[in-house]
Amino acid sequence: MNYRSLNDLSTLINDHAGNFPRDIELVVGASRGGMLVANIIALKLNQPSMELQVLLRDDASSTPAAQKILLVDDCLATPDSILQARRRIEAHCCASVTTLVAFAEREHVLGIDLVLEVLEHPRIYEWNIMHHPLVGATCFDIDGVLCVDPTQAENDDGAGYRHFLRTARPLHIPSLPIAHLVTSRLEKYRAETEEWLERNGVRYGTLHMLDLPSAAERRRLNMHHKFKAQVYRNDPQAQLFIESEKAQAIEIMRTTGKPVFCIETNRMYVHGMKQKELGTTRAGGLRKALGKARRLPRKVVDSALARLMPVAQ
Repeated sequence: MNYRSLNDLSTLINDHAGNFPRDIELVVGASRGGMLVANIIALKLNQPSMELQVLLRDDASSTPAAQKILLVDDCLATPDSILQARRRIEAHCCASVTTLVAFAEREHVLGIDLVLEVLEHPRIYEWNIMHHPLVGATCFDIDGVLCVDPTQAENDDGAGYRHFLRTARPLHIPSLPIAHLVTSRLEKYRAETEEWLERNGVRYGTLHMLDLPSAAERRRLNMHHKFKAQVYRNDPQAQLFIESEKAQAIEIMRTTGKPVFCIETNRMYVHGMKQKELGTTRAGGLRKALGKARRLPRKVVDSALARLMPVAQ
């Protein structure tokens, strides 16, 4: 799974800044994603930017008197759309148009003036991950992804938690139907969960919940990532898991060998990543597991770590 973040995009644009035409007077975005790239480039070049459809309006007052235009898109499945857009601009404005695509497949780079990176499928970007057709083959965590996480006070496995389930603030709501919702919430909270999902317009195939009697039992069995990984692994059509927490994301990836995107770190974890790439250490993982599972004070956690991992003499 090839993933690119906004930071990746900005860095890529910086790396190619010397290749941009210096006489550009207007940067035009060919799509919504193209406008994102166009705005970054326009700011760096200190030039105006505009959406393609605005430029092509008949209202002449909305069209800058630009003779050198950079036409930009974020990705390219086939070159037809951007080449057709270039012809429309040339006919409408009698301007010279240079085409630029941030990410394109190798077989489609011919005919495009500037391609910043050759990136093959499957690929997904930070700015479209919640609205990409891949959502239909994705497993989603709920807390920390679709809605905020409960506070420690709300997470009481009782009245406070039920109130949270009914009133949780939405975070990232996909615009397409989700394949699987896979949550560590307990089965006894299904009614409240389904009500919240319907009220917030979340469409999905299957809602998977833990069938355990209590949150204490869930913590004792350490079922969070194991349950999620099982659902993800058992569906051969599932291509991605979107998880809220880094530690769980990495364990789901390791268990299934399939890609996991983490909201907490804004990173894609894929099979074969080295320890340094994952940004984890044994001590860090143990500290987070101990502190989060039991809500222990830092001193208690550090004391437990000292016993588990004594300093070499």
